[in-house]
Parts: sequence; C-alpha cells; structure tokens
Amino acid sequence: MDQFLPLIVFAFVSTITPGGATALATASGAHFGFWRSVPLLAGISIGLASMAAAAAAGLAGVLLTWPWLQFAMKALGSVYLSWLALRIARSGPPHLQTSFSRPASLAGGIWMLWHNPKGWAMTMGAAASFSVLASGPAHLALILGLTFGVAAAVSLLIWCMAGQILARAIRRDWQWRALNITLGVVLVASIIPMWT
Repeated sequence: MDQFLPLIVFAFVSTITPGGATALATASGAHFGFWRSVPLLAGISIGLASMAAAAAAGLAGVLLTWPWLQFAMKALGSVYLSWLALRIARSGPPHLQTSFSRPASLAGGIWMLWHNPKGWAMTMGAAASFSVLASGPAHLALILGLTFGVAAAVSLLIWCMAGQILARAIRRDWQWRALNITLGVVLVASIIPMWT
C-alpha cells in the first residue's frame, strides 16, 4: 500500500481542487440535490477514470504527436464549458423554469471530461509519474482508472453536498443570482489554465 499512497494523494488533491467539474457538481447539488445529481457525478467520475486509463494505455502519446488534435479538444472543451457557465450564471433559484432546469446527464459528464485539457494534463502526468507501479500499460490503465475514478467520486460527492448545504442557506433571489454568477465565473476561470 505504501507504494500506492503517493498516487492516491495525487489523484485526490487533483480532483478536490476547484475547477470545471467541481463547479458543476456544486451547482447541480445546489439546484437539484444529491440524488438528481448522481448521473452527472457518475459521468464525470467515469469520464476521468476512462481518461486516466486511456492516458496510461497510450492515447496520451497520440495527443502529444498530433498537436492539432489537442487544440481541437481544447477548443471544443472551452466552448462547452463556456456554454455551461452561461447557463449556470443565468439561472435563478432552484425549480424555476430556466434554461438550467434539469441536471446534466451521465453522458454529459463523460463528454465534458473527455474534452477537458486539465483532465488530460493531470492523467498524462500521472501516467508518466506512476508508470513504475505497473508491469505494463494495461496494468497501469487499471490502476490509474480505478484510482482516479474513486478519487473523483469522493471529491465530487463533497462538492455536491456543499452545493446542497448552500441551497439550504440561501433564501433570497439576489443570493441565488450571486451564487450562480460566482459558479459560472469559477467555471469560466477553469478554462484559462487550459490555454496557458
């Protein structure tokens, strides 16, 4: 277990820090509660687990070989995250008829993660740093996929519950607008490191 502890710490710290996925989990928890947010949380966790496994199995090498593919993924991811940020920022209190009227789906969570360059950078770095833990690419894919999937699930659960707590504390429309704008801004800010 001692040899896996640095990987576990790395995965947890990488997934608990604020970013696009955590902002979405918080917003979903605030607007829809935990149970209705489960598909999004599962999608993000599955997306990160599959991304980590793919990076370990060699897809990272393909992305590094073809910079245009990296650029296309960054562009698509940035557009999608900006669109989600706008939807969140423009939404009102929960259960109102707004453009943010239902939680994101399992597929939406997976799609968002696979177009997130921060996720690719994190998982490619882990694949390079922790390759000594495995006997080969398939074994490393299994280790990284499980570790990042579980770490993401735990981290997103915490952020979703924080959103739920915020929803109970916020009573006025202006407070909801302030929260939604803040979450939208955090989501947009999570795009900046992709391009720097």
